[in-house]
Amino acid sequence: MKNDNYRLQFITHHNERYSYIDSARLALEGGCRWVQLRMKGASAELLEATALEVQALCRSYGATFIIDDDVMLTKRIGADGVHLGKEDMPVAEARKVLGDEYIIGATVNSFDDIALHIRGPRPDYFGCGPYRFTTTKQRLAPTLGLEGYRNIMAQMQRAGITIPLVAIGGVTKDDIPALLDCGVDGIALSGSVLNAQSPQLNMIEIVELFRSNH
Repeated sequence: MKNDNYRLQFITHHNERYSYIDSARLALEGGCRWVQLRMKGASAELLEATALEVQALCRSYGATFIIDDDVMLTKRIGADGVHLGKEDMPVAEARKVLGDEYIIGATVNSFDDIALHIRGPRPDYFGCGPYRFTTTKQRLAPTLGLEGYRNIMAQMQRAGITIPLVAIGGVTKDDIPALLDCGVDGIALSGSVLNAQSPQLNMIEIVELFRSNH
């Protein structure tokens, strides 16, 4: 990986109080330095306009900016990278479009998914989950829980796979110490931060918690 920002990721979300852009700004103000823009169902025009605003925010904070799914938009605006779900463009194809200078993340739900990615051009990190049930994602895969992550990390170690693995899906601040104890390389948060009484303060506390546990 080109930097260690991936260890604490924020995935944009929205609610009655905050827009996608607000959510990115709050996370950045709280000290997070990796933002993934995820706007499922948005029009191409709205996605690009929002991406340019969030990218400018990320650059002002020296943060890494990742776009969910959209490889061509990632290249067109010069984002730092793309995160690919299991039904999105294959990593091999994305790597042909983007080359090695862009970050490519891949969603996985099991060690079998990870093993498949090792056979071809490799992603830079895995987003692995869901940890528990979450309403921010449709068509949710079976939840992993702590035991699921322990098993996957053990299998990766035995196979000599060193690609960073980031836990995602319903993670809250209180889950972070136990998840890090499982050996995961990073944590991704979304709704739990935005729905906190003070998202910025919640992220500040998460950053401090992360520093003391990692």
